[in-house]
Amino acid sequence: MALDLRQNLLAGLSIAGLMLPEAVAYAGIAGLGPQHAIIAGIVGALAYAAIGQSRYAIVAPTSSSAAILAATLAAVPGGMAAKAGVTTWVVLLTGGFFLAAALLRLGSLTGFISRPVLKGFAFGLAITIIIHQMPELLGLRAEGSNLALYLADVFTSLPRAHALTLSIGSLALLALLVLRRLPRIPAPLLVLAAGAGLGSVIDLQGLGVATVGPIHLHPGAPDLAPLSYGEFSELAQYAVPLVLILFAESWGTVRSLALRTGDAVSANRELAAFAGANLASAVFGGMPVGAGFSAGQAAKAAGATSRLGGVIAALGLLVLVTAGGGLVASLPRAIPAAVVIAALSHALDIRPFLRLWRLGRDNYLALGTAAGILVFGVLDGMLLAVVLSLIALLRRLSHPVIAQLGQLPGTHDYVDAARHPEATTPLGLAIFRPAAPLFYANADTVLSAVSRASSEDPAIRRVILSLEESFDLDTTALDQLLEFDRTMAARGYHIAYARVHDHVRDLLALAGESVLLKRCFYSVDDAVQAETKNAG
Repeated sequence: MALDLRQNLLAGLSIAGLMLPEAVAYAGIAGLGPQHAIIAGIVGALAYAAIGQSRYAIVAPTSSSAAILAATLAAVPGGMAAKAGVTTWVVLLTGGFFLAAALLRLGSLTGFISRPVLKGFAFGLAITIIIHQMPELLGLRAEGSNLALYLADVFTSLPRAHALTLSIGSLALLALLVLRRLPRIPAPLLVLAAGAGLGSVIDLQGLGVATVGPIHLHPGAPDLAPLSYGEFSELAQYAVPLVLILFAESWGTVRSLALRTGDAVSANRELAAFAGANLASAVFGGMPVGAGFSAGQAAKAAGATSRLGGVIAALGLLVLVTAGGGLVASLPRAIPAAVVIAALSHALDIRPFLRLWRLGRDNYLALGTAAGILVFGVLDGMLLAVVLSLIALLRRLSHPVIAQLGQLPGTHDYVDAARHPEATTPLGLAIFRPAAPLFYANADTVLSAVSRASSEDPAIRRVILSLEESFDLDTTALDQLLEFDRTMAARGYHIAYARVHDHVRDLLALAGESVLLKRCFYSVDDAVQAETKNAG
């Protein structure tokens, strides 16, 4: 017990040292004061510890949520107060959507965004955020309506870079990258302490170095301006992709950490935990929160053994800001920028893209998502990625491969004859197997292809259609299957169906197709034996 407490205490303090500079940087990305991210990190981590299951998940503002929030706030006129009010509405909507999903038990939505899309999103987002942190590291200001113009402005401003700011930021980044090889050392906390100590003995502002400045924590319900129906609907449209990416990112973090340690986690329980964390953040005027990968990895590397590590991290962050507020105020802004760049550098690994290219699968999804983020921005790029995922899914389902089967000699196994030349079928018999379930969008395409393939060989008079991929049928697919059966019979073919599931059999019985049911079999071999016997 004492050892666990000590491990969680050390882990929590290490995580607090990471949460503070990340909070300052993520608030800057969203265009808000750092107190909004700090409050969100404190209450989000505490709320998740009370509801969630993961030992390692640290629920706080994340880079992706900050970027999407920034895109939302960019469309909001007015000053910081207006943005703070809109942020609270967005966080409330985010928590409400999470709560609705938990109550409806929509944990299966974890698979809605594919892993290649997440890889592309992480890569594009990392590049975007790193580019936006470069001015802080260089002591510059940069503007641009898109990433290309912003980057161009950074490069054209390089001659005006502030030498001392660049030196401090570069040393901090180098220290973080070197100390990352020693996971037991709380590198962000050490770098943070060194920067704050430097700022306390040297008047950095007087030397032209931008500092964090005072952080005023005034937790309490923010002043929510009333919204019209149109404004509320527009914010809800921004909150939907925010919920999707937060859950995809957070569940990916929670699930990957759980798989490594053998912990059991429930997607629906995590939905409830993310709902509670975001609603708590909204009540106290914080930003959207989720389980960030870098903080979760840091918790595991630091030796956290339970959610107590997250509680200590939240309390440690509170102590850092309240007791060490003066030191934090003198912290050079280049140091939070260095922490964010170091934390996101792992996402710049191109090996996942090379693997997808080598496999010849989904590479365009990952590359298209990354390119979409870089060209169109975080929000539109994410929406493009979701559309690409749906197009890829529909394309595969609507145009499935249809294999013609044959029997391996001496076995009861039926395989793709094109890949196994030794496989044979009785004379005059053809066996077809679609590699996707029949449904309204592909049934006509699949059954027409089977009909055409059957007519290509005049010797074929008996056809077996394997429905092993079709666990059930919608009414459109049912009607098209019945039309196919009657059309083929009218053309002189005898049709049988193999691997027919009980749900499909029940549907055929309800449709009054008792004659067709007699030609349905549980295995391909049974269907072949029956057709061979009938032919004889």
